[in-house]
Amino acid sequence: MKIHNFSAGPSILPQEVFEEAARAVLDFNGSGLSLLEMSHRTKPFEDVMDEAHALVKELFGLSDDFSIAFVTGGASTQFFQIPMNLLNDGDKAVYIDTGVWANKAIKEAKNFGQTIVAASSKESNYNYIPKDYIVDKDAKYLHLTSNNTIYGTQQNWWPDVEVPIVCDMSSDIFSREIPIDKFGLIYAGAQKNMGSAGVTLVAVRKDMLGHVSRTLPAMLDYRTHIDNGSMYNTPPVFPIYVSMLVMRWIKKMGGVKAMETINDAKAKILYDEIDRNPLFKGTTAVEDRSKMNVCFVMEDNSMDDAFMALTKQHGISGIKGHRSVGGFRASIYNAMPQSSVQVLVDLMREFEVSKG
Repeated sequence: MKIHNFSAGPSILPQEVFEEAARAVLDFNGSGLSLLEMSHRTKPFEDVMDEAHALVKELFGLSDDFSIAFVTGGASTQFFQIPMNLLNDGDKAVYIDTGVWANKAIKEAKNFGQTIVAASSKESNYNYIPKDYIVDKDAKYLHLTSNNTIYGTQQNWWPDVEVPIVCDMSSDIFSREIPIDKFGLIYAGAQKNMGSAGVTLVAVRKDMLGHVSRTLPAMLDYRTHIDNGSMYNTPPVFPIYVSMLVMRWIKKMGGVKAMETINDAKAKILYDEIDRNPLFKGTTAVEDRSKMNVCFVMEDNSMDDAFMALTKQHGISGIKGHRSVGGFRASIYNAMPQSSVQVLVDLMREFEVSKG
């Protein structure tokens, strides 16, 4: 039976990426060596790293004003590494609180500078993205979380502010076009939409760096990784390779613009059924609905187990909602085929008939 993987992360990847990565584990490009045992200082892997850097710039449309680094520690490390690199003790940064991950970033930033929470949707269990807030012109940056996997909300608009935007794009990176000129730093853990767990992407505008007076440990200074081509120390070789394969696949599919069209179509199919079917309802403000993580509940939650059992019978995996929201969460990242979304929609209709 085909498994339809709606997991929020680590998440579904393109089948051809799995196959190519599996071959590399056994024999990388006919070298007789596994990628897992190959030195990162050899030309074959240096070529992988160079292509990965180049693909990030191409897919984002980045100018030479930006530098790329592949680092470790996930987005959670970036929560403190960003203010450590960008804020002096008296400097100001503005944060928008849209969920668990934004809140964790806020707590870490308070250790390094003046941290202003300009808006929050916590009072409504983060079911919308705040829109009316003021960003001080003297702030060093505005921090946003572009997509909130737990709550199913997404930043579907970008504020017009006079400071650079720093953004956690862990769960919707390369899923849509963005106005790159608004951004100063973008970061993303790979495991939700870009690759396998173990590597984190940072794209940072060069003029953002080198202004703090504190001493930065070498491993926590972005310039260390940039100056050494993401190979100051042994990098996470296999996750970087998988991310490179995923980005190569996105390029083959037509790039970020094409992915956005595909993702819009998938999300519409599912949200249309949620809005039509009297047994289900969405949990987020319509204008802030995520096209990556679709959260919904049943009007009568006593039916949850029966619907979950039905989906399991038909090969649907990872659809249980986060405990903070309950119900169901269908993560429909770039690699999720529309056919799998249609399977879920058909089961929702079947369930409606059976309970009608």
